[in-house]
Amino acid sequence: MSRNGRIRRASHAGSWYTDSRSTLNAQLEGWLLKATESLKPAKAIIAPHAGYSFCGACGAYAYRQVDPNQVKRIFILGPSHHVRMANCALTGTDTYETPLYNLPIDKEVCEELHSTGAFDTMSLSTDEAEHSIEMHLPYIAKVMESRRGQFTIVPVLVGSLSTHNEAKYGQILSQYLKDPDNLFVISSDFCHWGKRFGYTHYDKSRGKIWQSIENLDKMGMNIIEKMDPPAFSEYLKAFQNTICGRHPISVLLNAIDYLRSASNGIHMELRFLKYAQSSQCETSNDSSVSYASASFVMK
Repeated sequence: MSRNGRIRRASHAGSWYTDSRSTLNAQLEGWLLKATESLKPAKAIIAPHAGYSFCGACGAYAYRQVDPNQVKRIFILGPSHHVRMANCALTGTDTYETPLYNLPIDKEVCEELHSTGAFDTMSLSTDEAEHSIEMHLPYIAKVMESRRGQFTIVPVLVGSLSTHNEAKYGQILSQYLKDPDNLFVISSDFCHWGKRFGYTHYDKSRGKIWQSIENLDKMGMNIIEKMDPPAFSEYLKAFQNTICGRHPISVLLNAIDYLRSASNGIHMELRFLKYAQSSQCETSNDSSVSYASASFVMK
């Protein structure tokens, strides 16, 4: 695996979130204090990746479930927004920058994954252009600050996978999900509604547009909670809901399904803890993005 040895800059700091260390620290602390502990210690979380002014408070509900004392390695699965891919890719850098402190890449695990032949390597420009992974880095740095220097990250850029490939990557990553030292962060926003997104599904029986969107999202969230990969795929086919992290979510569901079929007596629970919308759509000219945070535990 070719490594360029460079630091991946925090390229969205100053625009999608503040680049002021003190301000960012205070924001994250405030959101985490307001969030409740509901399902921890998380083995995996699903959390949004929009600008913090829109989804920072929602994301806190997922990160509140993380116990830093049980985590040595964090996998971050984010969807590719700018590059068309049919597979997954790993970073070629050694360090990811955040305004709080820098996060080291787990080079050994990246080499292991690359040796499977299933993973490409991101170019530095692709790496730095993608926000779906970066938006989780400050939250990771914050919740893990008591273990600074004692944990690593494994960023994985997830392409537009077929259901076959979702199952393949789920099986590959299941051994890492099972490892008690690992945490998985699944990066996803939910419904992108409006003409500018090319998606205007509206079930008038549900009330106003924003209520229809919420019903659609929660239908998908309920299926995700059942940890049923085929049912989630059927839901996406039926409604075409613009869940941008649908492929990372499906990889997680497949990893869980693989572990569940191979293990007996392991308690698994996945539950959504918070839902929000960037705005409440009432007319066809409005638009919004939905956000949801979930925690997965395995005991």
